[in-house]
Amino acid sequence: MLAGRGIWLPLAVLALAGCAALGLSLAVGSASVSPEALWAVLRGEGDALSRTLVLELRLPRSLSAFAVGGLLAVAGALMQVLLRNPLADPYVLGLSGGASVGALAAMLAGLGGAVITGSAFAGAFLSTLLVFGLAHGTGSWTPSRLLLTGVVVAAGWGAVITLMLALSPAERLPGMLYWLMGDLSYSRTPWPPLALLLIICLLLMPLGRSLNVMARGPLQAAALGVNVRPLEWTIYLVASALTAMAVTTAGSIGFVGLVVPHMLRLLLGNDQRLILPACALAGGTLLVLADTLARTMIAPEQLPVGVITALLGVPTFLYLLYRSR
Repeated sequence: MLAGRGIWLPLAVLALAGCAALGLSLAVGSASVSPEALWAVLRGEGDALSRTLVLELRLPRSLSAFAVGGLLAVAGALMQVLLRNPLADPYVLGLSGGASVGALAAMLAGLGGAVITGSAFAGAFLSTLLVFGLAHGTGSWTPSRLLLTGVVVAAGWGAVITLMLALSPAERLPGMLYWLMGDLSYSRTPWPPLALLLIICLLLMPLGRSLNVMARGPLQAAALGVNVRPLEWTIYLVASALTAMAVTTAGSIGFVGLVVPHMLRLLLGNDQRLILPACALAGGTLLVLADTLARTMIAPEQLPVGVITALLGVPTFLYLLYRSR
């Protein structure tokens, strides 16, 4: 059993890092806000311009970035437990592609709001059924077979997305392309993804021991009393819901669900009772910093945040692989 300090000390450090990243994102941009003015706004004071800039423009976007980063990192951690493979994440296994197809189809139909969220979840769930069904075949699936099937299904969703873009009206094409690269510009309702992230983390904490056993393999898990098949489906469905919410909020943002869990396991070990909340905090912090960089690199123009995460994620993951060879 983990000691209390062994759990809470890393989480406290990550929470402080997240608060610092949020503070930086509120202060930095095409128009900077001084620390004194930012503190005054957070206390409910300050001038009207600063309050509008911080509370109405930057704060919802920063909270959305934190929520999306946490959702993707937790989903990636769950998929890596399920497949016992550090290269697994929602994008590799086709969940993101299915969610993107569902969301784009709703956009092309002129729908919005909750319908886009529902369509994204339906696409992710359809991808789940496809991957599990095809990987199972006439026998039981193995992690390597499931991973290969996910890669093929993800490639198929990529082809469908390309076809949808090719058939889309010209006036909608730039916005759809920008959204597919990861766009937090229109994220004005951060509370649903934040609430989902908090609820999922709280619900997964009691399953920490079962997830630890599951990471050792299904045979050992079954021998130790874990009901393996329902737990596997639970992991996949939860990862689908997390990915659908993240894709609906910010589009396709890669490498967060791949790099963050892998990095934390190297630093903190492999106890899921610590790794899952740590992924929520570290993933959120990473995406907040990446979005701040995307807003400020060529200000007043903005870059897609997915470009920044890819530029940061590729060399980081290669370095981690080199360190852990």
